[in-house]
Amino acid sequence: MKHAETPENRSVRLLKVGEQVRHALSGILQRGDVHDETLAKHLVSVTEVRMSPDLRHATVFVKPLLGKDEEAVLKALRTNTAYLQREVASRVNLKYAAKLKFLADESFDEGSHIDKLLRDPKVARDLEPGER
Repeated sequence: MKHAETPENRSVRLLKVGEQVRHALSGILQRGDVHDETLAKHLVSVTEVRMSPDLRHATVFVKPLLGKDEEAVLKALRTNTAYLQREVASRVNLKYAAKLKFLADESFDEGSHIDKLLRDPKVARDLEPGER
């Protein structure tokens, strides 16, 4: 008996497939399977993969180690997209090979910016308990 497709089932499936794609890409990049000079010189973290509802598109968020040469790394990933799509398709069993779109993961930058703001003496003073 087939289970009815509900929004909850769908979102869980999107998360699972996104994680499978993330894992596959991480492995490909770690092993150095992509023959690209820029990618060979950088450790790249695949921080998140968001799948479209039809599973045909994957937005891949990446961050080079220490955030170095981010633009060059993104360009190299985009140059090698066709190869990466084929490799992911062979590792993740989907009806269609997902089209990959690479973006820089800005969440680390946002987090460090928020941390910096919270450490500001004026803000820290306002956050101290019991002073009213």
